[in-house]
Amino acid sequence: MSESAPDLAGAWHDLPRALGPPPATALLRATPADFRVMEDPVMEPEGAGEHLWFLIRKTGWNTADVGQWLGRTVGARPRDVSWAGLKDRLAVTEQWFGVHRPGGNDIPELQELPAGIEILRVARHGRKLRTGMLQGNYFDLTLRELDRPPELFGPRLAMIARSGVPNYFGAQRFGRDGGNLDAAWRMLDGMPVRNRQRRGLFLSAARSFLFNQVLAARVRAGCWDRPLSGDLMTFTSSNSLFPAAGLSAGDPRLAWADVHPAGPLPGRGGMAPEDAAGALEAEALAPWREQIEALGRLGVDGARRALRLPVQRLWWRREDASTLRVGFWLPAGAFATAVLREACDYREGARSST
Repeated sequence: MSESAPDLAGAWHDLPRALGPPPATALLRATPADFRVMEDPVMEPEGAGEHLWFLIRKTGWNTADVGQWLGRTVGARPRDVSWAGLKDRLAVTEQWFGVHRPGGNDIPELQELPAGIEILRVARHGRKLRTGMLQGNYFDLTLRELDRPPELFGPRLAMIARSGVPNYFGAQRFGRDGGNLDAAWRMLDGMPVRNRQRRGLFLSAARSFLFNQVLAARVRAGCWDRPLSGDLMTFTSSNSLFPAAGLSAGDPRLAWADVHPAGPLPGRGGMAPEDAAGALEAEALAPWREQIEALGRLGVDGARRALRLPVQRLWWRREDASTLRVGFWLPAGAFATAVLREACDYREGARSST
């Protein structure tokens, strides 16, 4: 396999926008407090059970490092510490961590917390906190140094609230300066990776890049938010798939952004589109055929993901003549930067990673 890894520009910055050129430029994440995230969990801890759940507000920490600190502090093995999802390091985020700690109903008191960590709540629960146990996330973002008045963003944000945005995987998925994507391509070319967590990050980066290429092709063709002949459809709140032929003409769920065409997370097996949708997807993925075959050899199962991202509970507020505050809710696994890139041409004040 001789094809070199795509650079980060091809993985993210050059992807087409669905709503055309944005109305203004802005600075994102001048400080971590400008990027706030709060988890919306599937369930709350019940108050009893052999698992301790910690709601932690972190600033300047990545999720894995908080998990390691928590495990050391309460005397738990690394495998007994878990979390529902990864959160940005250069942000203020609130997320749940779980620790398997059977025996009694004691709640440890954690003293002298390190800078950047706050314990908001501790409770026991009968189930382990597992990856993906989220409904979604709330975002509260501050955009600074706007080159046009904040009021001009209103029509664009209203469009986003109505139509949603392309469900791109954000630059965070590809690692700092695209490092995870580069490593993924080398791994698919035969480089051994024994660390399970790093292996998973690299495989996810490769599949996310390939998904973005199909989505980009559909944005260019103007069909990212509507089905083509032979498409497979999915739901906002479920990963279930069904053929587009099962939709009636004018099905209101399309207008409500409740069902969406589904794009590929390549691997072995999995359902595939047919007809026009299948042809478009095959053409978009043709340059990466060897990498897709390698994913299958590594035992990665194929899956699909919605091409459209509905943006719910969207609000915005002018802070001053060059600052806009924007908030919204996204389903689990979605990227706030996929929303922002349709709203403005933003630059990052600080590098982010999970």
